[in-house]
Amino acid sequence: MENKVALVTGGSRGIGRKTALRLAKAGYDLVINYARNEKAAMAVKEEIEQMGRRALTVKANIGETEKIREMFRAVDEFFGRLDVLVNNAASGVLRPAMELKENHWDWTMNINSKGMLFCSLEAAKRMEKNGGGKIVSVTSIGSIRYLDNYTLIGASKAAVESLTRYLAVELAPKNIAVNAVSGGAVDTDALKHFPNREALLEDARNRTPAGRMVEADDIVNVIMFLLSDEASMIRGQTIVVDGGRSLLI
Repeated sequence: MENKVALVTGGSRGIGRKTALRLAKAGYDLVINYARNEKAAMAVKEEIEQMGRRALTVKANIGETEKIREMFRAVDEFFGRLDVLVNNAASGVLRPAMELKENHWDWTMNINSKGMLFCSLEAAKRMEKNGGGKIVSVTSIGSIRYLDNYTLIGASKAAVESLTRYLAVELAPKNIAVNAVSGGAVDTDALKHFPNREALLEDARNRTPAGRMVEADDIVNVIMFLLSDEASMIRGQTIVVDGGRSLLI
């Protein structure tokens, strides 16, 4: 793992934070991208450095392609390489379809879909120089089934899963593996923005066949597997981690 570098977008909290810390524990140096909360990002950086790894924090709204390019230039200057990208950052407007406006579409799609694509393309340029790499994106079951107020985010996550398939084929000759992880309801800070949060949590507690809610570590476990050599023949797949909840009507 000498000098290998991983970039986690939205790496200051929730699943992104746990992924960054797990990668550091596995021996990676880290780039922590964040949009607003510098204090949280610096706290993750400190935890990573306490493990003896190097860490760089980069503030960037990945919905803007110029900010993405600036972020990758910072990675070049600080580390000079990139081996892993975890597209975790997400945002979006939670409203019924009839209440949506054009700017809601732009905001959600830019961060969740456009950001994933152009972060992946910039990452691939660096990975190719190192002989290959791994890209994993975080999506959700709202991409394939209906969730209240989730119209725009669901569509953006469906785009992420489609892009995962296309990028997996086009980047395979560069020895870059591309996959995604789709999670069920996880009680993180992001879920606090859902107007129907309590109903989602109750559903997850009572109707998940596995007998419990999905936890952030369940998602991170699969991310880490897809980043490992053992998963080298898994390409363009979206692995659902929801304890079987999406199997029920």
